[in-house]
Amino acid sequence: MNNVVSWFEIPAKDLERAKAFYSKVFNKELTDMDMPGMKMSAFPWQDGAPFSGGALVKSEQYVPSTSGTLVYFYCEDVALELSRVEANGGKTVLPKTSIGNSGFIAHILDTEGNRVGLHSWK
Repeated sequence: MNNVVSWFEIPAKDLERAKAFYSKVFNKELTDMDMPGMKMSAFPWQDGAPFSGGALVKSEQYVPSTSGTLVYFYCEDVALELSRVEANGGKTVLPKTSIGNSGFIAHILDTEGNRVGLHSWK
């Protein structure tokens, strides 16, 4: 069975600021994409690999929020990404927390005001 999520989009008021934040926190390079009526910067993805792809999006129809859908990013160890959040303009709102047999989670606020989750097995 395939995972049900195929793509996600995270709203950004300032795409360059958001891109810098996510690049530094996750130590990954994002790729700019131009779409009609919006600007996007995609997270790295590989066709056929597990998990889903996604992008930061700047558009009048997209508004950053701390409520609503929560996207979780997979991490080797949540503590590593958390150590880079505040230095890059974000905020930790839920520290690394055990969720029993399912590993660990944390919640952060990005530079745009979105609440985002982190997940790791250690």
